[in-house]
Amino acid sequence: MTATIRFLEDPGKRELDRILALYAANAWWSGPLDRVLAARIVAGSHAFAVAEEDGSIIGMGRAISDRVSDAYIQDLTVDERHRGRGIGTRLVRALVQRLNDDGLFWIALIAEKNSHPFYEPLGFSVMPDAVPMLRQGR
Repeated sequence: MTATIRFLEDPGKRELDRILALYAANAWWSGPLDRVLAARIVAGSHAFAVAEEDGSIIGMGRAISDRVSDAYIQDLTVDERHRGRGIGTRLVRALVQRLNDDGLFWIALIAEKNSHPFYEPLGFSVMPDAVPMLRQGR
C-alpha cells in the first residue's frame, strides 16, 4: 500500500491523537499529551504534512517560517513499523515543494541522531562553520 501525503490545517481529535503518539514515540513531548497544544503547533506551522495509510497517520513533518525569506523543517518522523519505504523522503519533498511554491528557498533543518545521511540526497548539506544551539527553559 502507498501512503498518501497531505497538508493538515485543522486536524480533528483522531488526527491530533495520532500526531501526539508520533511525538511521544520520539520522546519529543514532555508532560501530558495535550490536544490543544498540538492543534496550536499545527496551526502555527507554515506547513504541516502527514503521511496517511488505511485512514491512519503514519508519518509527519512540518515547516516553520517567517513566510518571507527563511524556513526550517522539523519534527519529521515516520512510525517505526513503516520506515524504509520512502515515506520520510516523500514528506521532505512535499514540504520543500510547498516552501518553494511559497517563494521560500533558504530551507534549513537540524539532523538529529546522525540522520544527516538521510537528508543529503534530498539536497541538504552540513553548514560549514555552523553549530546548532539550543536554549531551554523559561
